[in-house]
Amino acid sequence: MEYRQRGGYRDYQGYGQRNYRNNYRRNDYYNNNDQPPPQVKPKPRVEIDESDPNWKEKLSVPKKDTRQQTDDVTNTKGSDFETFSLSRRLLMGIFELGFEKPSPVQEEAIPLVLMGKSLLARAKNGTGKTGAFAIPTLQRVDPNDQNIQVLVLLPTRELALQTAKVYKDLSKHLNLEIVTSTGGTELKDDIIRLRRAVQIVIGTPGRLQDLANQGILKIQQCKMIVLDEADKLLSPDFLPAVETLLDFMPEDRQLLLFSATFPSAIKSFKERWIPDCKILNLMDELTLKGVSQYYAFVDEGQKVHCLYALLRKLQINQCIIFCNSVNRVELLSRKITRLGFPTYYIHGQMGQKHRNRIFHNFREGECRFLVCTDIFTRGIDIRNLNVVINFDFPRSANTYLHRIGRSGRFGHLGLAVNFITNEDRINLCKIETELNTEIMAIPAKIDTSLYT
Repeated sequence: MEYRQRGGYRDYQGYGQRNYRNNYRRNDYYNNNDQPPPQVKPKPRVEIDESDPNWKEKLSVPKKDTRQQTDDVTNTKGSDFETFSLSRRLLMGIFELGFEKPSPVQEEAIPLVLMGKSLLARAKNGTGKTGAFAIPTLQRVDPNDQNIQVLVLLPTRELALQTAKVYKDLSKHLNLEIVTSTGGTELKDDIIRLRRAVQIVIGTPGRLQDLANQGILKIQQCKMIVLDEADKLLSPDFLPAVETLLDFMPEDRQLLLFSATFPSAIKSFKERWIPDCKILNLMDELTLKGVSQYYAFVDEGQKVHCLYALLRKLQINQCIIFCNSVNRVELLSRKITRLGFPTYYIHGQMGQKHRNRIFHNFREGECRFLVCTDIFTRGIDIRNLNVVINFDFPRSANTYLHRIGRSGRFGHLGLAVNFITNEDRINLCKIETELNTEIMAIPAKIDTSLYT
């Protein structure tokens, strides 16, 4: 922990400088209590009569997003959510979450999942994959059945929390119990929650495997399992836990795999577990059409100076800055903060409570800048984020694809800027070739219409 009275600089587990009084109070509160400040109780939900012919007019719908969208999400066959014969209570949750029309992956995947088909679906980052499996699995859940009916696996804790929020928002008018279980939290809390009648469990494979082995997570009758970011979940780090969970489930379970990238390892998994699944591939090209990609050729010692110039010139709503190591994340965050840009940082070696707090506050827009490792490359959806900066250029095409996919979410425009040193030049050419994309030299001035 650092404190400098003149500069007003404080750093509490991922928080940089604070130029406003409320956030000083928040940091002091956490430091003294290690608990979040008291939350204001939410307003009670207004019950809507689903038989009312004017039910749509009584929904609490968010303000319409009028930003330009690319055909990554608009190139559909013209379906709407009512086309899929979804329950009216589920439709209420869909519309109140701000969903208007299904994206291409939702339009193709929802009917297949509703028919009970196992599915291997590949679609670009930020094109609505979460809704593509959350909506139909919620439709198929029986609220009167007290057994676990849906198991959703995700590779990171932050992504599990985000996905759980989507499920809870979509099911706000349904009588369902949803439990989130991830590593880094108290095991006894999960045990208490799972003793209740639970229909949906969302979590990371390691924690769920532990609960299943102890007989606490009872999935012997669970017939739907989702692997989001399937390529990561089928890597050697996660595959044993995933297969253990599948062994607990019935043989006729429905298995849904969603990801933007499918490595060769998925082929052997498919042949063993879902040989007759439906395959949905919407990846005619790999990168999002709305993300403009640039590189800046710099010496290592000039990176911070170049970053400072970018942060001053660009019209940034929110920005993620990626580094390749934990130490560089913390050092860079402090340097940016001292230059006058209040910054959060996050990485996998931080305590889970602090990670959750920083993730939540950044999503709520309390800070414009976040420095992080690749823990934030998968699935994280920040609505206002329009700029990604690779301070350290990634080592693989898949990592690059997931990093830049944090901007330009759901067809909107975004910007990706890559700092390239002499050692990165070969890797830059390799990634351009693998992704069949072009990363252009950064111009003296970037047109704001490309990313705002």
